[in-house]
Amino acid sequence: MDGLGIARAEGARAVKDRVAGQGTNKLQAPGFGRAKSCIFLFMWGGPSQLDTFDPKPDAPREIRGPFDTIATAVPGLRFSEHFTGAAKLADRLAVIRSLHHNDPAHLSSGHATLTGHRAPVLNSDAEPPSERDTPHVGSVVARLRAAASDSVPSFVTLPWLAYHPAAPGGKAPGQHGGWLGSRFDPMLLTGDPNAPDWRVAELSLPDSISQQRLESRQALLRDVDAQRRLLDAAASGTAAGFKQQAFDLLSSGSARSAFDLSAETEATRERYGRNIHGQCLLLARRLVENGVGLVSVNWHNDGQNFWDTHGNNFNRLKNDLIPPADKALCALITDLEERGMLDETIIAWVGEFGRKPRITNKTGREHWPYCYSGLLAGGGIRGGSVYGASDKMAEHPADLPCTPQDYAATIYHALGVDPSLMLPDRFGRPLRICEGEPLTALFG
Repeated sequence: MDGLGIARAEGARAVKDRVAGQGTNKLQAPGFGRAKSCIFLFMWGGPSQLDTFDPKPDAPREIRGPFDTIATAVPGLRFSEHFTGAAKLADRLAVIRSLHHNDPAHLSSGHATLTGHRAPVLNSDAEPPSERDTPHVGSVVARLRAAASDSVPSFVTLPWLAYHPAAPGGKAPGQHGGWLGSRFDPMLLTGDPNAPDWRVAELSLPDSISQQRLESRQALLRDVDAQRRLLDAAASGTAAGFKQQAFDLLSSGSARSAFDLSAETEATRERYGRNIHGQCLLLARRLVENGVGLVSVNWHNDGQNFWDTHGNNFNRLKNDLIPPADKALCALITDLEERGMLDETIIAWVGEFGRKPRITNKTGREHWPYCYSGLLAGGGIRGGSVYGASDKMAEHPADLPCTPQDYAATIYHALGVDPSLMLPDRFGRPLRICEGEPLTALFG
């Protein structure tokens, strides 16, 4: 068994020990608690593993597709030719090539990716979000650790809640507080941050309301809420929390600054890409810099089924999807590194599944959860590493198979959260936050 295999076996034993109540040495495990924050880049729709970070140049053309491969900064490691930026920064990346599960539905597999727990209803695009959902990783972070400042939220999602317009269930489950309750839902920032008139509505006062008048209204609201709590303590507690956060945001100059992209130089904005995804990542950097614990950037709805490339896969990847994704990811890594923040910020880049190796109708790839790739960087992750391997067609894992639950557990581990932790739901029942085990071999 190689080093990675040994590390994985030891990780499995540690999880079994925790469940059995025998204790653990998690505080001594590599990378535990190294990261202060996380930027989770959810590539909604399912990027093709063969056309991104696990190309198969020796496979038949109907498998490998028309793309060539490109050498990276790591000897022997090759990416798709269109990830030119990521190839140059491969020594900062950990590539996981053995992710797999058996759920081909967008919504339920999205839940597993964002929460580290199987969805309440499996293999389903018809089940919308519910209070039965496991909370998003960001909701757990918000529950366990307050933001660095009272005036910024702990968990932010942008630029939309991931949904599938053709799915009966619509929005993907697992994007909110779930069984922890709505108090731990993310602050949702919608719209295109690249638009000249984009602004955060929660940070804007109407011209008719001064700061003094706002403070007077807050005092009045406190009196009203005090009366309401006598009638309905539980409900008013949640509502009051949202209202207080809104007032904090409105009244704090530092909070408004965190959301203000106009404070960035034009060169920096161009560096990330003058598009919705690039500016979302720049905003994510500003937010974690100001103490937000987790920022989830969902790939936006561009009207062309995002990474869900059943048809026109190669043109969509080459022209519309890979260029902004590659540019923004590289800008984020480089920017964090230059600011001394990369080692304390874990970056995740992953979709809910991959694409079927055999090309459909010469242009498309269908859903394929049985083998796909993801990236991790920063937060103590050992750059230039590859975890696991796929078979010669990228159909199934050939070495060190791992799950989206393990991927989420690795993020928790970096953030100093034991993925086997039990938290009470809104009825006081203890539930485990994550089903996976961390890939501790990825930490330097």
